[in-house]
Amino acid sequence: MVTLKLLLAISTIKQWHTLQIDINNAFLNGDLNEEVYMSLPKGLTVSLSSCADPPLVCKLHKSIYGLKQSSRQWYTTLSDALLSAGFKQSQADYTLFTKGQDDQFIALLVYVDDIIIAGPNLKLLHQLQHSLHARFKLKALGTLKYFLGFEIARSERGLFISQRQYTINLLEDTGYLGSKPAKTPMDPKLKLDNIQGEPLADPSQYRRLIGRLLYLTLSRPDITYSVHTLSQFMSAPRTTHLQAVHHLLRFLKGSPGQGLLYSSTSSLHLRAFSDSDWAACPLTRRSTTGFCVFIGDCLISWRTKKQPTISKSSAEAEYRALAATASELTWLQYILADLHIHSSTPAFIYCDNLSAVHIANNPTFHERTKHIELDCHFIRDKIKAGSIRLIPVRSSLQLADAFTKALSSTSLNSHISKMTVHDIHRPS
Repeated sequence: MVTLKLLLAISTIKQWHTLQIDINNAFLNGDLNEEVYMSLPKGLTVSLSSCADPPLVCKLHKSIYGLKQSSRQWYTTLSDALLSAGFKQSQADYTLFTKGQDDQFIALLVYVDDIIIAGPNLKLLHQLQHSLHARFKLKALGTLKYFLGFEIARSERGLFISQRQYTINLLEDTGYLGSKPAKTPMDPKLKLDNIQGEPLADPSQYRRLIGRLLYLTLSRPDITYSVHTLSQFMSAPRTTHLQAVHHLLRFLKGSPGQGLLYSSTSSLHLRAFSDSDWAACPLTRRSTTGFCVFIGDCLISWRTKKQPTISKSSAEAEYRALAATASELTWLQYILADLHIHSSTPAFIYCDNLSAVHIANNPTFHERTKHIELDCHFIRDKIKAGSIRLIPVRSSLQLADAFTKALSSTSLNSHISKMTVHDIHRPS
């Protein structure tokens, strides 16, 4: 989904057209009107008269729904058709295909049988639709407006993406559509563990809610940390965890239409905010990495993730977060290169821990850092190569703080407002 948001942001900034296609892939290598889909394999002879119920073995001529290999066969069929049409497959994201240059450029993004095509030349996009229609049964859905639960709206200011209907359906199914809104997704004073509260009699309800909330985090950075924290108790949820989920649902009630605004006047420069807490998890004492990545003013990627090992200091935890952020930026730079967008300036990473910044900028081996895994020093190579630049920032301006801890309503609203998060459905 990061590639989707990046493509939408670039399409908005560069004024590209975006169209949507839906392909019918029920039967991958044949006509839907055929009556026979199976035959006996070569070398197998069975006499129907010799047995009343013979153990017949059949061979499929084509992959159909329900088979384990169907998805792979469909992807191979579609990708072969695109490659034969002159498209190049991205090595950073295999669902992205590109073709041409400048005004003849076309970007194609595939999600199973749903396709987005974008480019500056609308005539070429329609020609691509016709060429795909000659091989597949497809439905041209016109300008991109609704895709995989995301609602896309365009205006002179740019493009707005949200999951408003998905959120409303979630609140309606759980009975919280008429509840009193909460000011924060999680109480900052709440400390969850696996001891307090009673075990739930039916954990499936909790797991189902967390699964739906995880998909909602794709357009709601404000609930990412809360959902990440609650998802750690899916194996054995308790009543305290379910109460925290209900509090989160009340927060969603206050702004179901909140989403991301991709400004048409934004730049194409990558910048990121990286942060980490230190040993805040009461169960494992591991730290949590949080970062958010912008292209210009457009938020395209964010993450909350518990670190795999225990950090001995806050500087080490921040240093590991910097390495994770650098990895995300490197991947995004590969995607931008596939979209023919090259920047002469390095990507910026804002960090509020000076010790971590000094460790990353100083290639000299230190006694205090010899226990850190070699892959964490990946950021040093990127800084030396000039593709990434570290910039100190005050803690009060660290936007990634929202992805490492539960904030008060004042702090959360202050950070979220700087991430181009808006609610166009709320009266101003």
